[in-house]
Amino acid sequence: MQNTVVRWVVILGAVAIVGIISIQSYWVMTTWNLNEVEFNNKANLALYRVAKYLAKSNDAELPSRDVVKQRTSNYWIVNMAVEIDDRLLEYLLQSELEKLALNVDFEYAVFDCHTNEMVYGGYCNFSPEGGKKVQELGNLPKDQEFTYYFGVKFPGRRGFLLDKMQLIVFLSAILLMTVLFFAYAMWVILRQKRLSDMQKDFINNMTHEFKTPLSTIKIAAGVFLNDERVQQDGRLQRYANIILEQNQRLNNQVEKVLQIAQIEKGHLELKREKVALAEVISPLLESTRILIEELGGELHAQIEDPDKLYLSADRLHLTNILYGLLDNAIKYCQEPPIIHVHAYHDGDQIHLSIQDNGIGIDPAHQARIFDKFYRVPTGNIHNVKGFGLGLYYVKRICETHGWAIALDSEPGKGTTIHLKLGKALRAPAPQPADQEPVS
Repeated sequence: MQNTVVRWVVILGAVAIVGIISIQSYWVMTTWNLNEVEFNNKANLALYRVAKYLAKSNDAELPSRDVVKQRTSNYWIVNMAVEIDDRLLEYLLQSELEKLALNVDFEYAVFDCHTNEMVYGGYCNFSPEGGKKVQELGNLPKDQEFTYYFGVKFPGRRGFLLDKMQLIVFLSAILLMTVLFFAYAMWVILRQKRLSDMQKDFINNMTHEFKTPLSTIKIAAGVFLNDERVQQDGRLQRYANIILEQNQRLNNQVEKVLQIAQIEKGHLELKREKVALAEVISPLLESTRILIEELGGELHAQIEDPDKLYLSADRLHLTNILYGLLDNAIKYCQEPPIIHVHAYHDGDQIHLSIQDNGIGIDPAHQARIFDKFYRVPTGNIHNVKGFGLGLYYVKRICETHGWAIALDSEPGKGTTIHLKLGKALRAPAPQPADQEPVS
């Protein structure tokens, strides 16, 4: 995973977390405020009904205004124009609060104008199993504005509101766990990214270190092979050729690893030029035909309208991917290989297909066939050597060029690779015989 991708994942993830937490916090506060307003409205209504009933029972009138006043978040004062019966007051408070589903504990007291003190009625508990609340009463403040009044305090108001928000509290807890899990996952991703970068740096450094001894071995093997005494000894000559072949094979793998490292770091610079597809693929087809015929197979190539198959590409990388695809078509054939190569243009697009009669690829593995280091499982049979980098390299080069690659395969019936090599370019104008070509 590239650093830019990781950076954007972290940034977008952080923005998403902040957004989710903000929205959840907004809903929690909104729900709390709505429940609080509902509680206050119900408390005002219940206390007003109590005052109205007390006034009616005494054949009196309620004050014209400010009958019920909220002094604090959980303390109300009810203004009365008559004296108040404590026992009737408690019954009425319990009855009216129950009617409005305000099943919350409350404490009440009546102001005695003769002693200028709050005379406490008691503490009422709505929990049947809770019994009488044991606490010291006498904390309800007096009010200087009214003459006859009683006060009601709801000490369990906050707990009552929280009980009504159990669901949203539960969902908030789940959200918090999700955020913590996401944060942990991001930490794991960053840690794995750091370890992956260390591994890539090690592999790249190791492959660079391989270049010098490989070059030295190649030079030494070439000198050894050119010696007259070695050329006269068939056994030594065969061993020298083996050294050169295996050295070249290892050098190709090292080059492939280095090229892939450049692609992943974004350091690969394509040297685009106008390339004739027929000019690039013809030498590859000739060398491939010789190898296929040695194996008893056949190569069928069809290049339609080669004058119209000009494209913008890096010649070296185009050659590499075509060679790799042809090489795969041969390696994965258990029978004498029969390869079909077809190049043509459809509208303004250049198409190339390479079809073989090989072992094919199971549909379960086709989605990952272009992944780095991925090889189709074959159990303990390893008759085809490789590191799983060939098709990954082909895919990345195609992506860098902006080309499309697709695979069509069926086990036992072979594989066809389809390449869509972009828009066809106009062929260069022919140069007069007596004029030097213009570069």
